[in-house]
Amino acid sequence: MYFKPRPLPLALALLLCASAQAHEVEEPIPQLAPIRISASPLALRQTELATATTVLQGPKLELRRAGTLGELLDGEVGIHVDSFGSGASRPVIRGQTAPRVKVLSDGAEVMDASAISPDHTITVDTWQAERIEVLRGPSALLYGGGAIGGVVNVLDRKIPTAIPERGFEGSVRAQGSTADRGKIGAVELTAGEGNMALHVEGASHRSRDYRVPNWTDGRVKDSNSSSDTGSVGLSFIGDRGYIGAAYSYREDSYGLPGHSHEYEDCHPHGATLHCGGHSHDHGHDHDHGHSHDHDHEHSATAHLRTQRFDLRGELRDPLPGFKRARLRAGATNYQHVEKDGDIAGTRFTNRGYDTRLELEHNPWGPFEGVVGLQTSQSDFASRDGTENFIPPTRTRSQGLFLLESVNWDDWRLELGARQEWQTVSPDSQTLERRKGTATSFSLGTVWDFAPEYAASLSVSRSQRLPTAQELFAKGVHFATLSYERGDPNLDRETSHSVDLGLQKNLGDLRFDLRTFYTRSSGYIYGRSLDRHEDFQLIQYSQDKAQFWGLEAEASYPVTSWASVSLYGDLVRGKLRDPGRDLPRMPAARLGIRTDLNWQNWSGFVGYTHTFAQDRLAEHEERSPSYGLLSMGLSYRLQMDQNTYTLYLRGNNLLNKLAYRHTSFIARQAPLMGRNILAGIQVEF
Repeated sequence: MYFKPRPLPLALALLLCASAQAHEVEEPIPQLAPIRISASPLALRQTELATATTVLQGPKLELRRAGTLGELLDGEVGIHVDSFGSGASRPVIRGQTAPRVKVLSDGAEVMDASAISPDHTITVDTWQAERIEVLRGPSALLYGGGAIGGVVNVLDRKIPTAIPERGFEGSVRAQGSTADRGKIGAVELTAGEGNMALHVEGASHRSRDYRVPNWTDGRVKDSNSSSDTGSVGLSFIGDRGYIGAAYSYREDSYGLPGHSHEYEDCHPHGATLHCGGHSHDHGHDHDHGHSHDHDHEHSATAHLRTQRFDLRGELRDPLPGFKRARLRAGATNYQHVEKDGDIAGTRFTNRGYDTRLELEHNPWGPFEGVVGLQTSQSDFASRDGTENFIPPTRTRSQGLFLLESVNWDDWRLELGARQEWQTVSPDSQTLERRKGTATSFSLGTVWDFAPEYAASLSVSRSQRLPTAQELFAKGVHFATLSYERGDPNLDRETSHSVDLGLQKNLGDLRFDLRTFYTRSSGYIYGRSLDRHEDFQLIQYSQDKAQFWGLEAEASYPVTSWASVSLYGDLVRGKLRDPGRDLPRMPAARLGIRTDLNWQNWSGFVGYTHTFAQDRLAEHEERSPSYGLLSMGLSYRLQMDQNTYTLYLRGNNLLNKLAYRHTSFIARQAPLMGRNILAGIQVEF
């Protein structure tokens, strides 16, 4: 007789086993040191921020590591993923993704092409990241008024900030996985003496097409990936701070699932697609349930190389009236080539820089704060091939920002402002240069109204200027199976947001409850005007839109070594006047998790149910519900001056066929099937 495991009873049974030991609690749960957020210019504690934050570090980060940033963050409250096979993915925060979600490398903007398309990977090294911070909502406006979804700040050790106590330190990691036959190796070393410190690191990752249950041939075609990264950094460290620089190199090659050139002759006539001599009558009901075969003779692959120089520094007492200066700067040379077999197609390049200077001033009466300047330039081009759908464009932007905070009894008040100037200059005889300004404000407060409890409120007004893609796109984009058409007359986008929270940060029972609402005028989105089989005509348009959602998580220790957590999130996005749902909005989720910590052992068991997405935009398909069961276990051993960590993790243990509604290619590249990962890390 075949036994089919039931995920929810299994998870509940594990929780009951832990609860049965509750009477053994004799010693209090150890209190962790307060977490300070580097993405906050004032380095505030996590509990002092008025809007929601997520921090991954230590064992929690080790058990979640993945080859792409979106996959690593997926499943955290309020965070989904816009996936594209295993080679690329972007985080989706509160229903928003790039360009409304900014990714930073220790405070400096990442200059790649991931905002152009989901098949372009985010070029941060997830294997060597020391810590990842996510600011959800408008608290991120100091990094750009357009970041209404949030900011992801990836912290690394590329540039040393302190001399190692023993003169050197480092780590080595190796990992393997089953569903994609993946292999990962990573090493890093920091050495220093006197005032100088040197850091060297490198990582290599290989995986093949991954397995999916109930799928043709059992594996997703062109879902393989490989990546090699390396970095060397040097710092001068003194009594008042440090200054350092690093050179980083990355090379990736990965498959593009669903990539097909069979729609190469598709072109628009007004709001209608014409493909192969076929035109559409909008009174005709298109058959979206076709079984058209999209296989092509050759594998479609993406190959990217990026070189980056980083400069980072901090100085205490830099000028009279200021107690700290912080510099972050990066220059990037990025190249991405797409191939069909051995034939090179479109080549995407982006050369740019980003510089950010922050000055923390001495108290002005009760006010503490930071003033800053940011300037950046991006020279983007797509050349050759059939996907040359954006003209070469130079985008320049400058920003001035201010953040002030004041504490008064049980209240903390935070005020922020940012002014931006942007110029988008296309290299075209028929397109005009676009210049614009954007002004953003935020006001947040945290009220410690009772012992262990706090309430928070944040309101903001944010403005975002249209990107080159939204303004000037014109042509086929095979990665997203679409013909994209921009609008050079798009205006700035203005959003007003409210974020309300209730937290309990101390004691056995802890929780964080959030609700948010955003109302946008001139919201820029890709509207699907027509569809032929899997191919769509997308027009960048502006309309009035609104977003609202709920986020919740709560935990309680049932024993001295086990705690139970419940979590969930929901987001809705609609156009206000027509009342249409916006495309690729995440489905609601609800989950339960047990975390275990006993002596040198730590682990977790979690089950997350993702509900069906029935709220559909034009030409979208319904995504059915699914449940994912995951488990992880690690053992940490200290020997001499070295630390050894062995870990084992299982994802999608029930081997469910599941589709992410946020993905452009959800039907071509479902979630990976049952996958077991095992690894070891040695720190010395």
